[in-house]
Amino acid sequence: MLLSISIWGQLRYNTVVMQWLRKIVDELISAHGTEGIVVSSGVSPSGKYHLGTLREILTAEAIAREVRRRGHEARHIHVVDDLDFIRKVPAGIPESFSQYLGKPLCDIPAPDGSDQSYADYFLQDLSSASDSLHLEAEVMRAHEKYRSGFFVSAIETAVDHIDEIKQILEQISGHKVDDNWSPIQVLEDGYLKNRPFIRRNDDKTLVYRGADDQERQVSYATGEVKLNWRIDWPARWALLGVVAEPFGRDHAAKGGSYDTGKVIVKDIYDMDAPYPIPYQFINRTGETKKMSKSAGDTITLSELLEVLPSEVIWYFIVRYAPEKQLFFDDGATLIRLIDEFGQLLAKEDKTEDEQQLVELCMYGIDEPTVSAVPFSLLISSYQAALKDQQRTLDIIGRTEYKSVVDNDHETIIRELRFIDAWLEKRAPEDSKFSLRDSIDSSEFSEVERQMFAELAKNVTDAPEDADGEYFHHALYALKEKFDLQPKDIFTALYRLLIGKASGPRAGWFLSILPRDWLIERLKLQK
Repeated sequence: MLLSISIWGQLRYNTVVMQWLRKIVDELISAHGTEGIVVSSGVSPSGKYHLGTLREILTAEAIAREVRRRGHEARHIHVVDDLDFIRKVPAGIPESFSQYLGKPLCDIPAPDGSDQSYADYFLQDLSSASDSLHLEAEVMRAHEKYRSGFFVSAIETAVDHIDEIKQILEQISGHKVDDNWSPIQVLEDGYLKNRPFIRRNDDKTLVYRGADDQERQVSYATGEVKLNWRIDWPARWALLGVVAEPFGRDHAAKGGSYDTGKVIVKDIYDMDAPYPIPYQFINRTGETKKMSKSAGDTITLSELLEVLPSEVIWYFIVRYAPEKQLFFDDGATLIRLIDEFGQLLAKEDKTEDEQQLVELCMYGIDEPTVSAVPFSLLISSYQAALKDQQRTLDIIGRTEYKSVVDNDHETIIRELRFIDAWLEKRAPEDSKFSLRDSIDSSEFSEVERQMFAELAKNVTDAPEDADGEYFHHALYALKEKFDLQPKDIFTALYRLLIGKASGPRAGWFLSILPRDWLIERLKLQK
């Protein structure tokens, strides 16, 4: 069903709270405020950055931003895990890329045939979105760190304590570790392999046993050796001095990678584990599985920023604590988000929580993009005005939001640009309409034609300032005269005007249409 007009007085507005952010930052400053606070996030560029991965990045960014707001030093380091190997060819990538399974993402060619790597190709979305989202994260490429020797000490420590690490993994995870297990992967012919470790040499090489059972030697100072994930993560915490990190709830499972990591970083690397911030995934509305890069059911950052202002994206992700499940869709959820954020901006007596949330979302933004006009009203008005911006302003100016048009028309224009992109690329079909260019009277029954003629007289006699309520009563007056149900009246009217069985609130819709055009259409002349 096409959108009706949302009036804010009818919206159930949930009061936003920022206690989760204050609690985390309070504890971090108490423990590390004089040292400087390092917050980390990390994503494997095995597919495009999307709304789901953005939750980790914005959560980390919000924490660093709040620490700095309080006058303390903070860094957000975003680690691009591009030395990870590709495990599965994601949707939309040629199946021929299966030849690269097991190869590091930084060493695979880009899907578009360019000179960049597979990792570079998928990192583009984050790079291009950083300015729009006003991110201040330091991007760290894992392959560059490994190949520059940054991980040398961590690798040495890991291979020197294999027995202790095995014991930790078995005790914490509850699973027996294979006798040939080692904490490293080695590059063989460009592919990462799990191989048994034999010994470490003083020249920063190590010896391992190959698939042919022969001893082989490899340098661990130039990126030919990578730590396995459960060791790489705590090693990274120690090397970077990370004191807080958001991560998906799968890593927070009992015996999972955070549980093993916090013991490894303490017992092997002599450092306390970072403050854990597990977060729930973002699902599409009505679905039980998270958005997946490999399945291709994602909304990429570039697609998202075409239809949602960055401040609304921030609002969607940070208004609730990370452990709350979030759902998103291109229709009702998107519209509700924009309406709620617009209502929050317009609220005069904001609480401390609400003011903090607004400042967090609007950071770096000089000109807001969300007006005090309900989004559904903008959508219907813009389409009724045949997507003409000035006519849209004229239509809204005839509603209760005239003062907003007078005082904030530039914001409305900016918002209309997003609406235009949303209608073109993401809006559900039942949210879109356009006025019919022409009609054939034979499409309608004799009763419907008589009803239209009667309504044409009512519109002709209507005062110039007749509003939606006036036309609403005019429509219901037809019910008795023609013995029709309201549903039948509205359905016939929508078919006449927009060629659909449903549409915006009928009385309001009639009030905003050009009066001469409407009369001619009701007389079946246009």
